[in-house]
Amino acid sequence: MRSHAPHLIGRDPQLDALQRALADARGQRGGVVFLVGEAGIGKSRLAAETAGTAFESGMRVLRGRSSTTGPTVPFRPLTEALMSLFRGGDPVDDAGLGPYRPVLGRLVPDWDTGEQDGSSMVILGEAVLRLLIAAGRDRGLLLLLEDLHDADPETLAVVEYLVDNLEYTPVMLLATIRSEFCEALDLASSARRRGVGTVLELPPLTRQQVRGMIAAHLGTDPGLVPPEAHERLWDDSAGSPFLVEELLQSMISGGALVRSDDGWLVVGDLRSDVSTSLARGILRRIDRLGPQGLTLLSAAAVLGRCFPLTVLQRMTGVDDRGLLSHLHAGVAAQLVVPDEPAPDWYAFRHPLTVAALFTQLTPGRRAELAQRAADAVQELHPELPDEWCPLAAELRHQAGDAAEAGRLFAEAGRRALAGGAIGSAVSLLDRAERLLSDSPDTLRRAEVLESLLPALAEAGDFGRAFDLTEQLHALGGAGLNAPRLAALHTRLAKVAHTAGRWMDGNRQIERARDVLGAVPDDAAVAPVDVAAAYLALDSPGTDRTQQAEKLARSAVEAAQRYDLPTVACQAWELLATVVRERDPAEARTLLESALATAERHGLPLQRMYALTRIGGNAWLAEGDTAGLLAARGEALRLGSATILHTIDGILILDSVLRGEFTAARSAAAECLAVIRRLRLAPAVRYVLMAQAALAGHRGDRAAMDEALSAFAEWDGAGSQEESLTVGLARSFCALMEEDRELAVRELRLVAELERSNPSTYYLSGCDGIGLLLDVLAGGVGRVGQEEAAGTAPGRMRWNRQFVLWADAVLLGREGRPAEASAVAAEALHTAEPYPTALHIGLRLVAETAHADGWGEPVAWLRRVEHHFHQHGVPAVTNASRAALRRLGAPVRQHRTGSSRIPEELRVQGVTVREYEVFELLAERLGNKDIADRLYISPRTVEKHIASLIAKTGQPNRAALCAHSAAL
Repeated sequence: MRSHAPHLIGRDPQLDALQRALADARGQRGGVVFLVGEAGIGKSRLAAETAGTAFESGMRVLRGRSSTTGPTVPFRPLTEALMSLFRGGDPVDDAGLGPYRPVLGRLVPDWDTGEQDGSSMVILGEAVLRLLIAAGRDRGLLLLLEDLHDADPETLAVVEYLVDNLEYTPVMLLATIRSEFCEALDLASSARRRGVGTVLELPPLTRQQVRGMIAAHLGTDPGLVPPEAHERLWDDSAGSPFLVEELLQSMISGGALVRSDDGWLVVGDLRSDVSTSLARGILRRIDRLGPQGLTLLSAAAVLGRCFPLTVLQRMTGVDDRGLLSHLHAGVAAQLVVPDEPAPDWYAFRHPLTVAALFTQLTPGRRAELAQRAADAVQELHPELPDEWCPLAAELRHQAGDAAEAGRLFAEAGRRALAGGAIGSAVSLLDRAERLLSDSPDTLRRAEVLESLLPALAEAGDFGRAFDLTEQLHALGGAGLNAPRLAALHTRLAKVAHTAGRWMDGNRQIERARDVLGAVPDDAAVAPVDVAAAYLALDSPGTDRTQQAEKLARSAVEAAQRYDLPTVACQAWELLATVVRERDPAEARTLLESALATAERHGLPLQRMYALTRIGGNAWLAEGDTAGLLAARGEALRLGSATILHTIDGILILDSVLRGEFTAARSAAAECLAVIRRLRLAPAVRYVLMAQAALAGHRGDRAAMDEALSAFAEWDGAGSQEESLTVGLARSFCALMEEDRELAVRELRLVAELERSNPSTYYLSGCDGIGLLLDVLAGGVGRVGQEEAAGTAPGRMRWNRQFVLWADAVLLGREGRPAEASAVAAEALHTAEPYPTALHIGLRLVAETAHADGWGEPVAWLRRVEHHFHQHGVPAVTNASRAALRRLGAPVRQHRTGSSRIPEELRVQGVTVREYEVFELLAERLGNKDIADRLYISPRTVEKHIASLIAKTGQPNRAALCAHSAAL
């Protein structure tokens, strides 16, 4: 006989917690629950009970299970769960998904646009979240993900996003995880620590609960369970429900425990080895299915714990009737279960069933079945789409065909890489590389490395990438042709450049040139030259820009001669960066050539790079971030982490320069957490520089020094970003401390750095604030100012504001106050996006302007004093107040409510009380009415109005009232 417990034993606390979580989700208070326990402890049974309860309450239920069939398949459990939304039933209102709908094409084939989408896991996570919310609106939704310990890295990334964002949604996420070391368990533990998830650990059953479970299986009262059977099952099962059930069934089927008229009796020896007993019990049940049943399930075991019926039927030749008959018998014997909601798939109830079947297979028989299974998969799915490719690869590996397995793993890895599933790509390509390591087919091994190297770079695993250097030597010794081997060394050089490891990159360039020989083919040299150019530009040295330009121009000539569009695009993009300083028009032409070539030849990555540089130039020229944001969207679409985070670094610095300190601080912390993990050294240095600039612009020297210390740890000395840390951080911090001498010394250091290591970053101060300080100190005159104004860096908006202030100062000294005032107005307009720089500029020139009779120095100093008081920079605040006193201007106290006064009135010296009177004048009230409203005397109102007329320059009360109404 075969019995099954009619209800769960010993899980009441967990059931109660799950019931509450379901109720919360129905009440728009979603969350996540992780069921954690060892294999066989009852996680799946408890999850199934919860799913049944959710369904009965009217909630949508989506179920997916991680694959144990072959290697990991990106997003399998999520795809399986979401596909059930499209198998009939109530349609999902996807109107609210907006731009996120195409992103879901990676998981929902019906929404696949046919284009490779490499959106980040954050974007995909948000898309999944919105779909779940839409599906669960007004009724609640349960997303059940089983066996999360077997999930691929991409699924875990999406789950992590969901965990952090399910609150206040109608969605409950329930996941089952084994209590063994794995990333899924780390995720659950982290969620519990952060208070965003519940972990329900399933302990072994107690002695009494084991008795209750035995009684439920036997259909008797707990008090009538034979004590010997209870003790043996308690000792052997260690409280595992699965083992209790299997061992009990073994006792019954083996005749040691029998039913009599007086109840259940022990009539045989209950003692046996647990694993042997389990295997024997499982095989005994399988034997009852007959020889064909054993053959069928053995073939299924080779396919994995989950197996597709179409493949099983093709490899065994069993007809439909026989297949379904044996499957139904297997279900009845508690050996297999339908793998809902995946159609046409079944699963073994427990991994021990697969292990028991393998004990009956010789290695040769198992390899034979694997070969037949692989043939069946490829006959049914010739293109091997989706998970079929890694499944076929695993089966070929089991069959002993390492070469074919390696080829298929490589193909699956390339597909994963193209789809942005970097973690899975690395796993699959790494298996391919290991399987092919002893293969004589050097061309195939080279193809694998060509994909594995960029995948490792995207994943941030630079150590593993450089470990493959020895493989390149082996390929050379095995006869791989010189151009192909040189291309691999060049690919590794590009990985080194991405990682900021210039010396390693230059070594790979040397090896590539050695491979090509003394008289190399120009077509093979061109890719080496362009990679060398990028490394030269970032390697410390006085002639790095000249060397980079020389190499890039050589690469362009060869690329045009031999029709190498990718090399041409790369070279043009670098040349645009180098020539930007002397000829912006040429830089623009070069980038337009790169963009047109990329679009003509269908090169999406090169198109993205060109868009990024075009956007960067627009940002430098006018502070316009639209182009960068468009390029960032393209990087998201293509899944380019390197470019995405490079652009994020620029946008963070833009926020700093715009005075958006809170947003910049948050974005920098979020970005650093990712790029440090990826070991993207150039991006890390840039964001740390932006962090230092943020602290410097606030006058926070301690925070600035901390960021600069971290910058130095990432090989900051000699990098292109080093001059920016001095010019944008240290010099500004000195100005916030009112230490102009220190600021000048810092900017002289910038000039020295630029001479020893020329940079293509132009915001370090030499062409901007450094010029203004030199003009104010008398060290630079009209000739120097005009030279700076005529350069491309001097015309960039951030620098241009200071160049204009320098011009205004010189005009004032030349006795041309009207022209100086006009240039000052232009400087203010140019500086408008950059409040910190704007007010520092006003602070620096105000007293000179007063002395030479141009501009509005008193109003400017009032603006400066108010701005830095509001931002907590006491040194500049106090210095501005002192300057106002030296100019004979009154200095007002900061009273409560001063922040309400419009800038136009504040700079005119309007007080808080005067502004209160001014506001009421818009209603054309008389003095007594105003006095009653403000609880002051009519005479005081009259005094305030007279003061307002004088400060605002209005001719009379009527005009003042109109001015109030206008504001």
